[in-house]
Amino acid sequence: MIELRGLHKIFGARVAVHELTLEVPRGEIFGLLGHNGAGKSTTIGMMLGQVWPTRGEVKVCGHDVTTHRARALQKVGAIFEAPAFYDYLSGQRNLEILSHYSVPTSAERINQVVDWVGLTGRIESKVRTYSHGMRARLAIAQALLPQPELLILDEPGSGLDPEGIAEMRQTIARLHRELGLTILLSSHLLSEVEQLCSRIAVLNQGRKVFEGKIADVKAGSGRVQLKTPDFDRATGLLRERGIISSVVDGKYIELSEGRNTAEAARALVSADIPLEGIWQHEQTLEEFYLDLVKGTPNNH
Repeated sequence: MIELRGLHKIFGARVAVHELTLEVPRGEIFGLLGHNGAGKSTTIGMMLGQVWPTRGEVKVCGHDVTTHRARALQKVGAIFEAPAFYDYLSGQRNLEILSHYSVPTSAERINQVVDWVGLTGRIESKVRTYSHGMRARLAIAQALLPQPELLILDEPGSGLDPEGIAEMRQTIARLHRELGLTILLSSHLLSEVEQLCSRIAVLNQGRKVFEGKIADVKAGSGRVQLKTPDFDRATGLLRERGIISSVVDGKYIELSEGRNTAEAARALVSADIPLEGIWQHEQTLEEFYLDLVKGTPNNH
């Protein structure tokens, strides 16, 4: 659904996106991660034809955005930057007006998307009376008007309280499950990305530093958590016997090649070292992300 090849964008002397190559297959919820200034919004701007690449290729739905923008974006809905609504008009009237900017939309379709995002009871109210969460749902309704196959969401949880974030997550999951949409989700809310996305790419200072499956991130740390009241003695013994190769953060161990947790547990018990627990550590996306970007200058 999205193909980026050697995508490069320079603003003056600053390289915002550096030689980015990325593919988002049909049917995925794909996460685009990075701190402020990492290049996420610039990349999405290039996908939507709102930012012109310095060089490289950007294809959406099989069409080149720079040469056939209308065709490329025909089946694309997006929330990009802060959605602007007419506060003095109702949600319904906003959707009617905004639909004229994209494709003519029937009243039936507008009612359908309003129902989808759960705004039916409030759609006739003026937008100025809406909470942050309701505005976010109205933005998703607007993105759904053209009956998209691809939804691009740039920080859809921005400014929401925990309840609003949970509602947004449920809405995105439902749109993917029931409408079969491909969704590109850019977010700094790592726990939301972890729950929603099947694959992610991480940008750091305009460069892609990782692309892969969430499942591999969670399983890939190779760390084992060791819980014992005498951690130093326990790790000293395990290192002496060649069972572990290293100790991390005073609570994790890394097993030597070919060794396992059962072997480590047996060694500790036989040496009368109290063992409260030993288990494979499932890395969170936040831990992985922070390890990945740690130590790079200008990180926040």
